[in-house]
Amino acid sequence: MSMMNTGDILETIEMFTQDNLDVRTVTMGISLLDCIDPDPKKACEKIYNKITTKAADLVPAVEHISAEYGIPIINKRISVTPIAMLLGACPDADPVDFAKALDAAGKKVGVNFVGGYTALVHKGFSAGDRRLIESIPRALAETDIVCSSVNIGATKAGLNMDAIKLMGEAVKKASELTADLQCIGAAKLVVFCNAPEDNPFMAGAFHGPGEPDCEIHVGVSGPGAVRAALAKLPKDAPIDEVAELVKRTAFKITRVGQLVANLASKALGVPAGIIDLSLAPTPAVGDSVANILEEMGLETCGCCGTTACLALLNDAVKKGGVMASNHVGGLSGAFIPVSEDDGMIHAAECGCLTIEKLEAMTAVCSVGIDMVIIPGDTTPAVISALIADEAAIGMVNSKTTAVRVIPAIGRKAGEILDFGGLLGYGPIMPVNQRDPSVFINRGGRLPAPMQSLKN
Repeated sequence: MSMMNTGDILETIEMFTQDNLDVRTVTMGISLLDCIDPDPKKACEKIYNKITTKAADLVPAVEHISAEYGIPIINKRISVTPIAMLLGACPDADPVDFAKALDAAGKKVGVNFVGGYTALVHKGFSAGDRRLIESIPRALAETDIVCSSVNIGATKAGLNMDAIKLMGEAVKKASELTADLQCIGAAKLVVFCNAPEDNPFMAGAFHGPGEPDCEIHVGVSGPGAVRAALAKLPKDAPIDEVAELVKRTAFKITRVGQLVANLASKALGVPAGIIDLSLAPTPAVGDSVANILEEMGLETCGCCGTTACLALLNDAVKKGGVMASNHVGGLSGAFIPVSEDDGMIHAAECGCLTIEKLEAMTAVCSVGIDMVIIPGDTTPAVISALIADEAAIGMVNSKTTAVRVIPAIGRKAGEILDFGGLLGYGPIMPVNQRDPSVFINRGGRLPAPMQSLKN
């Protein structure tokens, strides 16, 4: 008997053609541990050669899959071993040279982004970490497709407050150095607590030290498909029916991602890694996580009830997706990037969605304060304190949280910053500007919570 159901096939085709369903990214993870060399020039040559060899066929293979199966695949990306791990072997190297090697290699093979200009400092700094962090603003200003991330905390480790202070400064400087390019540098930088080592989404993708030499990860999308399914449900349907419908829809979306992962793995001759189940929105009308929450019964995303609806969505997406995939990983849940989500943009513009409400929502979503544009005169200490708040939520709740904020240099709250493309646009959101610098300047390590002692 055929495992295929004609109705399901037609429904999936409708998701592609009418509901903005796509595979957001196929990301090749590449280990650079065998590129470590005390000579920085040789190390950069090894990096370039390995990436251009391993990923030589990535873009053509993915484009062939997209054309043959009619599946929109939006981005092709590469993630690499945290570059700070390579810098430790060459203490006199300019870290930006490594970023430029990544940029050149990524352009050579034709990918959209390369992630992994990264340091993992949740317990402290090892050789190369501090130099990489201090170089991040310049690296992002002098490259085009390189993305950067830093993990400053973990449930088992607590929070590295010295790193959090440095990251507030790095975010502000990254915006300043790219002020003539819509402050794009800060949009390519994310600060994590409990960062996953197999995340295919930018700007936080890196290839963790526990990963194999090379693998393929897939990040699915589909907010529009979930919203369209909910729109057909009666408005008086019980909330458990809402959850069940989201779960079934997530299953269908994830099966598409698993198919792409299997095909790409076979075509490229590398193992299939994980499927990231995250619903990734776009600025396109109808492709919004905020609209899903509103379809559940909210007048506007950000009003009372938003966090509860988001908790339902995140849980149902994971329950549905995990049954449709061999290996689930990455972030997996629902993204709430303000400038990349049409519904979030409108909610922020009308004042219903605030940074404080977003912070509450991050306790139940899959990431954190993401693609939020803040006034250009926000101090590094305030940015660091915002990072510390988000990291504390992740640490205590044993989940990933992150901050990707863009100080809009020379602009004030209420104005608009437009990045274009998938990064979208958004209103500059007000931030509490009271000074937390005494707290931030203390440094040290904020202790891990009691639950970190669980076996």
